[in-house]
Amino acid sequence: MAAYSTYTDQELTALLKSDDHLAFNEIFKRYGSLLISFAYRKLYDKELAQDIVHDVFTDLWAKRLIQQISKGFEPFIFTSVKNRILDHYKHEKVSQRYLDNFKEYVTQTEDGADHLVRELDLSALIEKEIAALPEKMRVVFELSRNTDMSRKEIAEHLGIPEETVKTNMHRALKILKGRLGDSLVLIFF
Repeated sequence: MAAYSTYTDQELTALLKSDDHLAFNEIFKRYGSLLISFAYRKLYDKELAQDIVHDVFTDLWAKRLIQQISKGFEPFIFTSVKNRILDHYKHEKVSQRYLDNFKEYVTQTEDGADHLVRELDLSALIEKEIAALPEKMRVVFELSRNTDMSRKEIAEHLGIPEETVKTNMHRALKILKGRLGDSLVLIFF
């Protein structure tokens, strides 16, 4: 193994193409620590720097037969690590954008869902209170709110005086206001 330390990078890469594990080990011994240090200065994360360098060396071994190293091994391996670091930052940026969009979606969905639940609960409460009104008052109130009928038309429809329709509406609103509060009665106007 001592003989491998005397080989040039070009000789080691030639041996690498012939599946020489010892040549690969020598290349890693020669450049591994330097590349981890280089990556660390860009990432400020030792484990990530090690992972990136190991990934580069894994690719180097996996692609040893097809890898074209034309301008020297050192520029090639440092460029490979630099490109992995750039890929990491691009991926991190895309992931962050995805997370931001997802958080925004969840917030909007939660707000929308919460609003919808409150609205449905409120509607159910209002319907329950309307249903609890005395029957003639409830019928007058529902015709007034659920149709386009005027007081006069409601009076004709039910066969009661228009003043009775007005009185029933007034009493219904007063009862609902007492049960639901001032702000909820505004819904009916």
